[in-house]
Amino acid sequence: MRWLSRTVGVILMVIVVAFIWQRLFGEGPVAPRLVSSQPVALIGAESEDPVAVAADGTILTWFPVPEESTLPSLPLDVPPEGPRLKGPMLEQVRVLAAVPLPLRPYVARSYYGESGVDVELDSGIELRFGEATQAARKWRAAAAVLADPSIESLDYVDLHAPGHVATGGSGHALPPIP
Repeated sequence: MRWLSRTVGVILMVIVVAFIWQRLFGEGPVAPRLVSSQPVALIGAESEDPVAVAADGTILTWFPVPEESTLPSLPLDVPPEGPRLKGPMLEQVRVLAAVPLPLRPYVARSYYGESGVDVELDSGIELRFGEATQAARKWRAAAAVLADPSIESLDYVDLHAPGHVATGGSGHALPPIP
């Protein structure tokens, strides 16, 4: 009977130590997380083995990328260490994940410029998003500018403040209306 009380005591001590350790050094309780498998961008788009990335930044190494993929490219040749993108790359993925369906075929690539996330269309037009916050609203503002019949060509659309969009240049033709 004595061994039973010692065993129960040891088990309780392990539980208490694990609880305290988790509270002091852990990142909170472990919770299951559903991983989206819908790709929104590519890493190494020009390489023989491009890798897809999901909307939450998960690197989809197992996802078979079609040879004629129309997914936009990220400015990476190979995936970074770890299961997810972080920092500026994750910001870019968040912007690319919010692209409206009709505009997806026209999005070529993204990069992180001086003022934040920039997206380049196939026609060469640069969409300057800044931060990934309000990405859907910024895409709606970009779509409104690109659909404006009074604008025939431009170089960039500044979307930092989606309620006050700025445009400039005249070097690139607008993409065709889908």
